[in-house]
Amino acid sequence: MTFKQPLTHGRLVRRYKRFMADIILDNGRTITAHCTNSGSMKSCLEENAEVYVSLSPNPNRKLPYTWEMIKINGDWVGINTLNPNKIAFELLKSQWVETLPKFKMLKTEVKFYDSRFDIYGESDTHKWFFEVKNVTLKDGRFARFPDAVTTRGHKHLQTLVKAKSQGYRVAMIYIVQRTDVDIFAPAWDIDPTYSMELLNSIEAGLLVYPIQVKVTPKEIEPLKLLPIYLEQE
Repeated sequence: MTFKQPLTHGRLVRRYKRFMADIILDNGRTITAHCTNSGSMKSCLEENAEVYVSLSPNPNRKLPYTWEMIKINGDWVGINTLNPNKIAFELLKSQWVETLPKFKMLKTEVKFYDSRFDIYGESDTHKWFFEVKNVTLKDGRFARFPDAVTTRGHKHLQTLVKAKSQGYRVAMIYIVQRTDVDIFAPAWDIDPTYSMELLNSIEAGLLVYPIQVKVTPKEIEPLKLLPIYLEQE
């Protein structure tokens, strides 16, 4: 995924009310940027850290800037939760995950009963549902999800399993937007209910693809699939 417009550099002052971040730009101006990430952002918040923001072309937006990334331990961490869906769609379209089929049709935001999945696809042999999540939580070598209790995520897992029972192929795509981790695992200590549901869903046929990407101010590019560790510690 390439950023369509050049990003603007600054430093983080504070993140507050979940969806707001005060940032000092290099020209000395202080702005309030929209933070799309509703989670705790644990392990990816640091006062005075370098950040990049994007400017919306919509002149009517209340907060014209969107916070895209932050530099932690010398590397960029992508915190915009809208980007993983775009990344996942591109990767499915290009058949980057070699074990997945070639899709003759891909659509975003497709309703299934009372849920709406991020991506729907059709191959020559099956119909697929994909749910996409952004991962930024670092715990040693582990990239963990979620970083806060997620009842919505729990519901998505249950509905994916329901779709699987009706003949669909179903998968979770976790976009890991940092490179200082090398294993994906559920965050048992933060949300044991979600973590157990993920384990049960995998046993019911859910496929899981933790895709690590490298974030830069110009683009976000896929690196590799991370191994999965499911055991509760």
